[in-house]
Amino acid sequence: HVTFDGLSFKIFLDNLAAVTAEKPLAVTPCNDRLLLAARSPPSVTFPHHELDKFHDSNPPVIDATSEALDFKVFRLTSEDIASLKEKAKASAIGSHVSDARITGFNVVTALVWHCKALSWDNKESNLDRVSTLLYAVNIRPRLIPPLPMSYTGNAVLTAYARATCKEIDEAPFSRLVELVTEGAKRMTDEYARSAIDWGDIYQGFPNGEFLVSSWWKLGFDEVEYPWGRPKYSCPVVFQRKDIILFFPDIDDNNGVNVLVSLPSKEMSKFKTLFHKYLA
Repeated sequence: HVTFDGLSFKIFLDNLAAVTAEKPLAVTPCNDRLLLAARSPPSVTFPHHELDKFHDSNPPVIDATSEALDFKVFRLTSEDIASLKEKAKASAIGSHVSDARITGFNVVTALVWHCKALSWDNKESNLDRVSTLLYAVNIRPRLIPPLPMSYTGNAVLTAYARATCKEIDEAPFSRLVELVTEGAKRMTDEYARSAIDWGDIYQGFPNGEFLVSSWWKLGFDEVEYPWGRPKYSCPVVFQRKDIILFFPDIDDNNGVNVLVSLPSKEMSKFKTLFHKYLA
């Protein structure tokens, strides 16, 4: 993300395909990083629960080999996603979540949050524990003025949703969807500028139980190389239990594959909760 976010990388791949076919660039990239520079002086105007300060002078080091993890892909067909949307709508009567907010991403993220939060295997595991979900939001159209869609840098910021495990366990599905939607709704121009200024002051990092990273709609498998389109595009495994990846389904254009990496005991709980919620 120092160089690209997912949308920028799609532009890079489209241009790579054009160059290899001896054609003009598909998109003229906008590389002006000053468009997302911190303000002078920086001004933090919101609490940023999605961010945390470094507790010493050095950033944390992630040791991806310190824990044995199981890997599993959970497949959701377009019918499964439609069923989750109907479940959210059926339980949304009297709530503040509108049909427009009941999107495929929001319902799948709410389902994954439910399973991940309640599969936690820790001495501190209890229903009073607060679970914080993180996910990326594209801020290009949210800024004033908007960034050009051809901006090739890191133009995503971290949105969050927070709830106790008790609420996640007992709340109607529409409530979880509502909490997920609030994260993106919160990301206004002023909030985004505040988050950028926070980073300039504190040099911190995203802070949550886990992050959903969605490659679902990025279109990496739609790039037209001279030799054809990729059959598929995704990692084989992902050695981080605090990141869950979404990918398009290879056989269902509207389906999604959810790649999860967890210790064996937590994976077993996650799998049970996942299939129970879909039943």
